[in-house]
Amino acid sequence: MHPAQKPSALRPGDGIRVLSLASPVQEELLQAGVKELSALGYKPWVDREQALAHESFFAGSHDGRVNQLRSALRDPETRAIFCSRGGYGTNYLLECLTEVPKTPKILLGASDITSLQIFLWQEFGWVTFYGPMVATNFNRGPGASHGYDRESLRKALTQTQGGASLDLHGEPLVEGRAEGVLLGGCLTLIETSLGTPWELDTTGAILALEDRAMKPYQIDRAVMHLKQAGKLKGVTGIVLGDFPECEGPAGGETVKDVARRVLEPLGVPVVWGAPIGHTSRAMLTLPLGIRAALSSEGGGMLKILEPACVP
Repeated sequence: MHPAQKPSALRPGDGIRVLSLASPVQEELLQAGVKELSALGYKPWVDREQALAHESFFAGSHDGRVNQLRSALRDPETRAIFCSRGGYGTNYLLECLTEVPKTPKILLGASDITSLQIFLWQEFGWVTFYGPMVATNFNRGPGASHGYDRESLRKALTQTQGGASLDLHGEPLVEGRAEGVLLGGCLTLIETSLGTPWELDTTGAILALEDRAMKPYQIDRAVMHLKQAGKLKGVTGIVLGDFPECEGPAGGETVKDVARRVLEPLGVPVVWGAPIGHTSRAMLTLPLGIRAALSSEGGGMLKILEPACVP
């Protein structure tokens, strides 16, 4: 794996660029999220024309989204990039990012943003953050349903010494303890990295997997694809989300049943039901590319063994 390239920590008053890199955003939701970022003590900046653009099922044109991302990466006043929402379309941007700054910036997002996070890790070793988005989580507030977990966000983005402990609020699917580099994100997007030049290397990883609105058999197919592609062979532990809107026919296998059947033979600790990514609970922020220790006992505990940011 790459040596981790860590971004500078966020400080009060720092500038945050809010970008729409995937699907279109509703203005009122974006405004509410930006207001919350201001309440947290930061200075969010939004190019309204770009952030609210709508072209097909994208947040504006390909060139427009690429140029905004490049601008945010180059801008010295932008200390962090927070994504407005997921959806679809981030994968279109990757081949255009032939160069990125040597000094990483904070990138916070989830869902479709997984594509960009995998790309930045595999190509440049960037530590990124799988967590709340401006128009889908920050707009609802801290601790709220579909909102965000303020403490894990604060520790991930501002802490420069020591580690942190995250209560996963889940349950053990396979009991055990493990250490590794925390990687992962949205299951569908991890799967679609297969065969690309930036295919996710999961060797030695604690792998986070989550998604929404898939039938149990579809999740079975996706996880089996990862397994048959060798992506589960070298993992040391697995953290699963709660997979909302993934119910199957009454009396049939659930997603939890599928996960237990496919993952238990791996012999690594597995936690089911963490509030990561698509969740109706307050979303945790996970630093990706950082060494962590997983215990699946009780509700599951993830210990972040090193800070994700530098001073």
